Amino acid sequence: MKLSEYAKLKGVCYRTAWNWFMQSKIPNSEQMDNGTIIVNSQIRAKRDEHVVIYARVSTYAKKDDLNRQIDRLREFCISNGYFIKKEFKEIASGMNDNRHLLNKILENQDYKTIVVENKDRLTRFGFNYIQTLLKGQDREVVVVNESHNEQEDLMKDFISIITSFCCRLYGIRKGLNKTKAIKNELIK
Repeated sequence: MKLSEYAKLKGVCYRTAWNWFMQSKIPNSEQMDNGTIIVNSQIRAKRDEHVVIYARVSTYAKKDDLNRQIDRLREFCISNGYFIKKEFKEIASGMNDNRHLLNKILENQDYKTIVVENKDRLTRFGFNYIQTLLKGQDREVVVVNESHNEQEDLMKDFISIITSFCCRLYGIRKGLNKTKAIKNELIK
């Protein structure tokens, strides 16, 4: 298809599509001798209908980063020929294994491809387990920024564990103090 058709299909103006082409962000595209830009129309047909993006931050204080994360994921999907069916934004700890939106994505088998910015946006631990289970269901996780530095990943995981346990410890202590205060008020 011509670049103009591709731009209409993606819902962007021609100039944006042209910029993507010039930045080599449109796979399977080439410029003919007469200057016409052609994009191969067989763009990941298997994934077209069921691609979702998932963005997560750990606190409400980082909500602005959540919107920037979604924007970066949208740009990645569009430039790689993915059609976004749904976007999920979640504010929750990566250590929390009971995240409502993530569970919704994992339960819905119509979502064949899940796009995340980093592995730790999906989960702090057990990423390979999730990836293996999804692969068994003919589904996949696409990570935009793969980290190849194992030492860096290990340090991030270590800090996450310490932070998570500290938060839980302080939460328990705060709960006990509230319970004591309520008991004291009831006794009076």
